[in-house]
Amino acid sequence: MTATTTAPVAAPELHTPVRRPSTRLRAWAIRAPLLPALIFMIVVTQLPFVATLVISFFDWNSLYPDARRFTGVDNYREVLTDPGLRQSVWTTVLLTVAVVLASLVIGLVLALLLDRRFRGRGLVRTLLIAPFLVVPVAAALLWKHVLYNPEYGLLNGLLHYVGGPQPDWISTTPLLAVEASLVWQWTPFMMLILLAGLQSRDHEQIEAARVDGAGDWQIFVHLTLPHLRRYLELGALLGSIYIVQNFDAVFTITSGGLGTANLPYTVYQSFYQAHENGLASAAGVLVVIGSIVIATFALRVVSSLFREEVSRA
Repeated sequence: MTATTTAPVAAPELHTPVRRPSTRLRAWAIRAPLLPALIFMIVVTQLPFVATLVISFFDWNSLYPDARRFTGVDNYREVLTDPGLRQSVWTTVLLTVAVVLASLVIGLVLALLLDRRFRGRGLVRTLLIAPFLVVPVAAALLWKHVLYNPEYGLLNGLLHYVGGPQPDWISTTPLLAVEASLVWQWTPFMMLILLAGLQSRDHEQIEAARVDGAGDWQIFVHLTLPHLRRYLELGALLGSIYIVQNFDAVFTITSGGLGTANLPYTVYQSFYQAHENGLASAAGVLVVIGSIVIATFALRVVSSLFREEVSRA
């Protein structure tokens, strides 16, 4: 009789289940490095805005700090109904529309020229971009003293050379003087955006249109302009965000006089000269709200541009 031996059965190993971090914990771990920057941004930008918003509901003159009182929306009502403040709102709208439209038109013409190949194109592009790199206050001083000065300015010097009149540009055309300096500074920005749009065109489609007998004007109207619509919108919106808040040119060239005081300058005037903290805060909040509205449309245009580029890729 043969004895059979049974191999010992090994005991089953016990596997300790590995606990995976929850989705929420992983999300917080990813966002954790950004928290210091987020906290810094909130402290630097949002807390002062909340303080400005609170002050805007008070009748608060810094010369009489003990006499402040809560007035609700009276400051906003005064901003929207006071003739001087209402005029500053209209000046802001007029200045923004004129500068943005002129910059877009001139920028489009320059972009079309730079889209062609010619000797020295890189140098010309660099020279055309230069005005946008100048500090805004320095650009305003340049226009005020080098170009507009009635005694030694370049414009009157050229007119004197041809026997023309010698006008005082800032006194006779104050708003146009401010607009010209802003157009000079913002045209390169519009040109760069539109040049990027021109270089992203489908050149095969353009060549097919030329083969079919389309001329330059027909290609521009039916192909180029529809393609540049998003880029035109983006340039207009981004330019509007800046011009609505512009203070440097108005303060430096005209000091807000002769009907050139826009809303940011009126905020400065109310705060630093009249010491009306509540009124200035209300006007500042309205400027911020207008900028946010414009920025919202700008972000939508940017996102649509990204979607179009991704779909083409």
